[in-house]
Formats: sequence, structure tokens, C-alpha cells
Amino acid sequence: MNYRVIKKQQNSKMCMVCGLKNPFGLKSAFYELENNELLAVFKPMEEHQSYPNLLHGGVSSAMLDETIGRAIMGTSSEMIWGVTTELGVKFRKPVPLDQELRIRARITRNTSRLFEGSGELLLEDGTVAVEAYGKYMKMPLSKIADFDEEEQEWKVIPNPDDPETVSLP
Repeated sequence: MNYRVIKKQQNSKMCMVCGLKNPFGLKSAFYELENNELLAVFKPMEEHQSYPNLLHGGVSSAMLDETIGRAIMGTSSEMIWGVTTELGVKFRKPVPLDQELRIRARITRNTSRLFEGSGELLLEDGTVAVEAYGKYMKMPLSKIADFDEEEQEWKVIPNPDDPETVSLP
């Protein structure tokens, strides 16, 4: 099924998942979709492997955690941040390093203090390789970290490869 991209989310400087200047980071891009899901796109490097040519399960888990946690940002006009309180991951298939990977995530429950979500890491052919469920406590960013948006280069970085639509199973 094809979905229209509504908005691209911000990247930062040194985050392991979205940091564009982190030499060992995943440099992921995040896109809010018209179906209220969030799509993350990334291409792992050799440094992200466990067994030869396979993505480390901890990296898969980190990507799912980040994508589910960011999915809340597309549900409100105000910036909502969360701290992970629970993450459950099911590994279904090995994840190769040599291909662009996608994660789709959505919010499944949203209360005044908590939100929950789920997501899947998809291989190039659309096969679900890893699934996750997460629970997050809503917190103001000022209580999570000393985060200066300008210093951390928290901004949307347009890329000519940014899609206008995406095809998802």
C-alpha cells in the first residue's frame, strides 16, 4: 500500500540513531505518514554487526525504541518527549547489513502521562524481521537532558532522496 509522507522529522548531531555527525551512528531519517505511522529509514554499516554481515540485535532494538518513541511527535501539534519505561522485542529473521532497512511504528495508547506503541523492522522485500512494543513516560525535554536545540543541531535536513510517498506492506 502507498502512503503519502506528511513531514520529515528532525535529526541531531550526535545521537546514535539520528545523529548525522556521529561517525558510528545510523544516520536514520524519520517520516510522518498520512496513516499516522512513522517510518524510519537507515542503512547499517559494518560497525553495526554482530555475526558477520548481520545487524546486531541491540541495534535493531535501539532503532525500534527510537522510532516508536518518536511516533508520538506526529500525533500532536506540541512537541511530546518520552522516556522508555518498557521495551519488548521479538526477533523473527536475521537482519542483513547490505540493504536499506525500514521501521514502521505507531502509537497504540496515549494517556496524559504515558504512551505506548508498536513497530516492525522490515527487510527490503517487506518481510518483518523484528517486532517491538514500547511504553514511554511523557516528560518535558528539560527534565530528560540538558538539550540545546541549536548546539545539538536539532533540525530537519532536507535530502533530495526524501520520498513523497512510500510503499509498505
